[in-house]
Amino acid sequence: MKSRLLGVVSALALLASPALAAEKVKIGFVTTLSTGAGVIGKDMRDAVELALDQLGRKVGGLDVEMIYEDDGFKPEIGKQKTEKLVKKDKVDFVAGYIWSHVLMASYKTVVNNDTFLIGSNAGPAPIAGKLCSPNFFSTSWQNDQTPMAMGEVLNQKGVKNLYIMAPNYTAGKNMVAGVERSFKGKIVGKDMTKFPSQLDFSAELAKVRAAKPDALFVFYPGKFGAQFFKQFEQSGLKGKVPLYSVFTVDAINLPILKDMALGSLATQFWSPDLDTAGNKKFVSGFLKKYGRYPSFYAAQSYDSIMLIDSAVRAVGGNLEDRDGLRKALKAAAFDSVRGTLKFGNNNFPIQNFYLRKAVKDDQGRYTTKIIATVYKDHQDPYAKDCKM
Repeated sequence: MKSRLLGVVSALALLASPALAAEKVKIGFVTTLSTGAGVIGKDMRDAVELALDQLGRKVGGLDVEMIYEDDGFKPEIGKQKTEKLVKKDKVDFVAGYIWSHVLMASYKTVVNNDTFLIGSNAGPAPIAGKLCSPNFFSTSWQNDQTPMAMGEVLNQKGVKNLYIMAPNYTAGKNMVAGVERSFKGKIVGKDMTKFPSQLDFSAELAKVRAAKPDALFVFYPGKFGAQFFKQFEQSGLKGKVPLYSVFTVDAINLPILKDMALGSLATQFWSPDLDTAGNKKFVSGFLKKYGRYPSFYAAQSYDSIMLIDSAVRAVGGNLEDRDGLRKALKAAAFDSVRGTLKFGNNNFPIQNFYLRKAVKDDQGRYTTKIIATVYKDHQDPYAKDCKM
């Protein structure tokens, strides 16, 4: 009789006990691993692998299964790969996404299926505003913010007449909207070039020469930035029209651009020399493991994994506790590369933006350094449209 009572008590205790931790956490990471843009995806994947190494190949104390998917630089492929991750692989988190048009195509597949989406780069305006979701968190920025900071720099430098060039897709339009939002002078010319097919900018640069602006603002990420800089130098405009950019000069293309980019100015929330504990650990670890400086793409991807780790750890590995995970993601209790990571009401970071200069370090390696703080604790302009 006593043994039967003990059995009943044990069974009741099990029913009343908290849910047990999962055996493992599954993370899908969507990026571009093929085509000419694959170099960006590789940098992101390398940062993820570094984060996992530093976490002992566990996330939140659980074994982790990473599933990398290549979007092929195409929205339709990105959406297909995302659907596979959510519906077939049944991942707990989806992260990544370089391109805004790929993220927009994949977004609802994740957040509408009660799966968490951690945006590691792209920050399109609709997701920050009317399409915001409690299941989406960004470890990067909203697209408009970085060029808004550049617009403020242009004001401080006394630029009155500005020419703008950017690719004609979601992020390009957001970048232009951002600089136009804060720049107080006159836009004397604007070219939205074909994307991703156009790599020849000679016609547009001829128009810049004819317009004789005080400055030229451009947004050309990845290989597009390398092509632009080469043609800008060949055009004879270098030294005649000051060039300001966002997401065009980074650790990926600086070793290619070399002295062509030295001294160029760009705005960004992050730089390898940012003096925070999390950033020092990240940059030193990346340099040791890969022998090169990380890009901002890598910094944001590293933070994505560290954010997930902090959330899973906070709920004791109970991945069924969706509300607990959501609360823990919002709390972001980890050492971000930017210092403290604080989310706004739309789950995009509220953060500083800096003016960075392309330089050589004491070993002759090309990198960037912060020369001024442009914005402190900046929130994107679309947060007011988010009803969370």
